[in-house]
Amino acid sequence: MAPNLPLFSPPEDPGPSFIRLLEQMGHLGWGHMTQANLPSAIHGFQDPSPNIQPLRHGTTIVAVRCAGGVVMAGDRRATEGYSIANRTMEKVFPADSHSGVAIAGTAGPAVEMVKLFQTQLEHYEKVEGAALSLEGKANQLAMMVRGHLPMAMQGLVVIPLFAGYDMRRNTGRIFTYDVTGGHYEESDFHATGSGGRDARTAIKLGYKDNMSVDEAITLVVEALYQAADEDSATGGPDMVRGIYPTVAVITEAGFERVTDERVALSFRELIAAKQQGGQLP
Repeated sequence: MAPNLPLFSPPEDPGPSFIRLLEQMGHLGWGHMTQANLPSAIHGFQDPSPNIQPLRHGTTIVAVRCAGGVVMAGDRRATEGYSIANRTMEKVFPADSHSGVAIAGTAGPAVEMVKLFQTQLEHYEKVEGAALSLEGKANQLAMMVRGHLPMAMQGLVVIPLFAGYDMRRNTGRIFTYDVTGGHYEESDFHATGSGGRDARTAIKLGYKDNMSVDEAITLVVEALYQAADEDSATGGPDMVRGIYPTVAVITEAGFERVTDERVALSFRELIAAKQQGGQLP
C-alpha cells in the first residue's frame, strides 16, 4: 500500500517551497523561525557561496605567432573578488625546453596543474629518451583540464593557454582550451582571461604575417596595456614598483623569458607614442 501523502489546508499549504514543506512536516525543528530568516540557518538548503572567501584568480594571458616562433605574455595581477591579492603573480611558465603554458582562472589549482604538467613531460622524456610531440603535449594538458572538470563545475575554473615551437614543422603553434578539456589550435594568436576580449582586439588590429620577435613583443605589450585600461582585474605596468607583465619567447633555441628591462622599454615607448599622438597614456 502506498504511504499516505500529507494534506494541508489552504493557509498551511507550503506550495513549491521544499523548505516550507519540511517545516510543515516537523523535520526542521525550528518552529520559531520565519520563512524570511529560515534559509540563513539551514546550511544544507542554502547557497554556501556568500560564506566562502573570495578565491585568488589570475587574469589575462596572450600568445602571438611570429616568424621565429611564439611570444607569450601575461599580466601580474591576481584578484580576490574586487580586491588585488597579489601584484607579482607569475602566469607564464616553461612547460619544457620548447613549449610554454600560461594560466588564467583560479590561481591555486592552475599553478598545481602547471607543476604536474611539467613533471609529466619531463618524466616522459626521461623514460622514452625523446620529447613528446607538440600535439602530444597539447593532448596531455587537455586530459588534465578534463580531469579538473568536477572542480570547474564548483567554480574553480582553470583555463590554460599552451604554445610552443614545433621541431617537426619548424614553426610556432598555439593551443587553446575550454573547461571540458576541449583543445583547439589557433592559427595566429589568442588571448583569454578577464581582459582577453580587449587584448584580442588590440592584437587583431596590429597583427601581420611573419612579424619579427621584437614586433611580436611590442604587440603583446600593447595588448596587455589595452586590456588593463578596460579591465580592472588586469594589471598594467607598475612603474613605481618596477612590476611589468611577464613576456616569454619560444623559438628553435628554446624557451626564454624576456627581461623586465626590455618589457619596461616597450611600455615606455608605447606610452610616449600615445602622448605624442594626443592620446591618453
